[in-house]
Amino acid sequence: MTRPDNATDAAGGNSTAITGIGQLVTNEPDTDHADGALAVITDAAVITEDDRVVWLGPERRMPEADRAIDVAGRCVLPGFVDSHTHLVFAGDRAAEFTARMAGQPYDGGGIASTVTATRAASDGELRCSVRDRLAESRRQGTTTTEIKSGYGLTVADEQRSLRIAAEFTDEVTFLGAHVVPPAVDREDYLQLITGPMLSACAPHARWIDVFCEPHSPHAFTEDESRRVLQAGIDAGLLPRVHGNQLGPGPGARLAVDTDAASVDHCTFLTEDDIAALAASTTVATLLPGVEFSTRSPYPDARRLIEAGVTVALATDCNPGTCYSTSMPFVIALAVRELRMTIEEAVRAATLGSARSLRRNDIGRIAIGARADLAVLDAPDYRHLAYRAGVPIASTLGR
Repeated sequence: MTRPDNATDAAGGNSTAITGIGQLVTNEPDTDHADGALAVITDAAVITEDDRVVWLGPERRMPEADRAIDVAGRCVLPGFVDSHTHLVFAGDRAAEFTARMAGQPYDGGGIASTVTATRAASDGELRCSVRDRLAESRRQGTTTTEIKSGYGLTVADEQRSLRIAAEFTDEVTFLGAHVVPPAVDREDYLQLITGPMLSACAPHARWIDVFCEPHSPHAFTEDESRRVLQAGIDAGLLPRVHGNQLGPGPGARLAVDTDAASVDHCTFLTEDDIAALAASTTVATLLPGVEFSTRSPYPDARRLIEAGVTVALATDCNPGTCYSTSMPFVIALAVRELRMTIEEAVRAATLGSARSLRRNDIGRIAIGARADLAVLDAPDYRHLAYRAGVPIASTLGR
């Protein structure tokens, strides 16, 4: 819902009052009149101006604004932050998905087919597909999306992917170290990633990422991954890690060692991994859509949360292991399969994911934060899991 029919305007001014909010999820425990883990205000209103929140609280105390949008008792919450996606790609891998549903295990090898299709696509085709996927995600309440490269794997194709991604988001990640391309020498490719490819791609990215996975012959070892991350850090990029997806491994510890903002997947973690994450600023980003789409074990979110690790949720939207842009779907999976409470899942999909991007202006509704709001066609945030699969979430305003 971008603008209800009962919106009203006054002449001039830039302020907008969102009124009639049955539940306002702020994620700000210190906010006046807020209750519970999500700091919910009932019978609330929010005033925005120039894409920022300038006031929030009980509607009866609301100051005047230039225009108003009445959401008629619906729940308003921070826009979802999808902090792990691979949206720049062409083609699909429906046949691979079908094979996995029949029992074939996932090892990362199918990425090569997407690389072939992506290289063959035109700039215009890739740009249109990214635009369509982002529009689809916004229709489900997502207001911030991180986008990785990783389906080009040549200097020109990786640079092109990042350039296109940067047209749509500030959260762009260079993932030349997704897999080693077929028929390419590993050492030659590592020199390419950390040399000419990095030089061409760094100007278009904020982050560097690596698929650190010793259980896949296509991915990278701990030493190789450390080498990639350090080269990116030296080039001014911030580190992220794909880790511990296919089995126990060094990904989480590498992320902590390099002060990575996030280690993503975290399906197979040891107690030492969890302790290291709990003592660090590295976020554990869980991607339950992947386990749903690969018939793999789900990560143990309860162990992470009880140890004090900051947890995020994201879609990992990609053609091979989770072709979904739906953060509400991820929230419902987290509640059902990861044993997270609804409050924990909503917070992980908003504030947790914002922290995985090292952002404090999104993922919460507070004065000075971005006016990135989602609205539910429901009176209560619990409907995100209660009405799983029903399109009740959308962005509000912009």
